[in-house]
Amino acid sequence: MKAEIKPRINLEGRTRLETVIPLETPFVVFVDPASACNFQCSFCPTGHRDMIRDTGRYQGAMKFDLFTKIVDDLGEFGQPIKVLRLYKDGEPFLNKRLADMIRYAKESGHVDYIDTTTNGTFITPERLGPVIEAGLDKINISVDGMTRDQYRRFTKTDFDFDGFVANVRWLYANKGDCEVVVKIPGELITDAQRQEFYDTFGDHCDRIFIENFAPCWPEFDIEAHTGVKIQGGIYQQEVGDTDTCPYIFYGYSVNADGLVSSCFLDWERKLVIGDVRRQSMKEIWTSDKMNALRLQHLQGRRCENGVCGGCGQLTHCLPDNIDPYRETLLQRFGESVAFDRSVPAPGGVRRLPEAAE
Repeated sequence: MKAEIKPRINLEGRTRLETVIPLETPFVVFVDPASACNFQCSFCPTGHRDMIRDTGRYQGAMKFDLFTKIVDDLGEFGQPIKVLRLYKDGEPFLNKRLADMIRYAKESGHVDYIDTTTNGTFITPERLGPVIEAGLDKINISVDGMTRDQYRRFTKTDFDFDGFVANVRWLYANKGDCEVVVKIPGELITDAQRQEFYDTFGDHCDRIFIENFAPCWPEFDIEAHTGVKIQGGIYQQEVGDTDTCPYIFYGYSVNADGLVSSCFLDWERKLVIGDVRRQSMKEIWTSDKMNALRLQHLQGRRCENGVCGGCGQLTHCLPDNIDPYRETLLQRFGESVAFDRSVPAPGGVRRLPEAAE
């Protein structure tokens, strides 16, 4: 097998956040090319269209002029953004101008690296060729079964699995400098199919991994929706409690309509900190709302937050842990960041049990 058995996220060689917080320039910016998806996966909030309708969330593709405004705004930061992630809630290839977005961001000089994550439906040579040529650095391909029947069960779509495999092989043969990563949740396949997964894709990608389901989305019970009992961390790491979210200190997310969330898992739009249609990206990064959320976490009050308090990302998916440095970071944060501390953190307040109060 040519591919490394390795998670899509780099767990080694990471910058120690306690040495750089607070950041004047974010490391990572998520931008969602499309908030809708053609799949209806039971393990993803976007797949539950009734739930999404109840949130009032915009369902559609990001307009290209909005995207160019976002990229232009990034030029206000002192350094280029390390990673632009062109995905969040939906299927990126539903935006027919995805290649134009990648090209514009690459040519701007404001972004060092661009990646995306796709369910693979639209990775035909006709759609992939322009994306590769535009300069995409990495593509994560989510596999959601090893047969057509499994796709019908888990995604509620009639998926051409054989055609998908052929397209992945074409991609790898024509990828240029783009890194190809293929991953699958182990809960979707049988034990026998694990080896079949490696045999099918292992010679046609750079990195391959069998992940675990994880309760990553706040206020979405993945076990209840799938019937799967979650056993461990998403990357097979140990599960542990964490008080402080590291993500809000090095990244934020632009939704397809321009609303900006402090968290890339904000599927309900309860952690909105700004609107890039009316504000600059730098203004939102340093906003009172964003800093109020950071302060709440550094003070050990995450569980008071109606959204953050129930986030499984911090127990099952966390690559960085800044809890041991919270006191030092709180002091540094207070000395370096000026903001209106009367502004409430997004996410609302969760009423604690009397014993906890």
